Amino acid sequence: MMSTHNGNRRGIYAITDEPTHSYRSWLAQAEAALEGGVVMMQFRSKILNPTAKKQYASGLLALCRQANVPLIINDDVALCRDLQADGVHLGRKDTDLPRAREILGVRSIIGASCNNSIARARMARSLGANYVAFGRFFASTTKPDAPAATTTVLTAAKQALDIPVVAIGGINVDNGAPLISAGADMLAVISGLFGSDDITGCARALADLFKTANSKDTATVVCQ
Repeated sequence: MMSTHNGNRRGIYAITDEPTHSYRSWLAQAEAALEGGVVMMQFRSKILNPTAKKQYASGLLALCRQANVPLIINDDVALCRDLQADGVHLGRKDTDLPRAREILGVRSIIGASCNNSIARARMARSLGANYVAFGRFFASTTKPDAPAATTTVLTAAKQALDIPVVAIGGINVDNGAPLISAGADMLAVISGLFGSDDITGCARALADLFKTANSKDTATVVCQ
């Protein structure tokens, strides 16, 4: 497992799209995102069988290792443990956080979905979450029924918590800057990145938002 104590992270958190094309093409898309400078990657699939999930996640892990970018596994604590990936992201209905920490150990990154709830974020932090994610902020094809969140929750979270705050949901290069200004340390992007014809260029454009938005804020993300 990569050390999670590997410096400051602030920027684009790429979440893989469902693999609707070949394995090699899917990996090439992920590699293009890594070349564009994403700071963290998440493997997410709701359609692959367990054998295919392991194949895809293993290939992605190898790319992330080469790029020195942490790989987070969505929902699947067992897969994270088996591959020795860098961490897991837990939704509201997934394995409870203390159990995930017990299985994965103290050095793993554990993130928690909090929708639009500061109370849930506080609870996740008290249970040992390394980051919290809020959203959806815009219309999302991945989670169209997710409760809406506003930028006020990002600002409140930055004031209340001492861990990174992630924004997710329909984010792209045209709408991401206000979320950074409101307090987002990372922007989690799926179709706004992997739906691009130029994934590397899109990743760079998204990363550039952090250079211009909220330039007075010098806070950085530390994955502990």
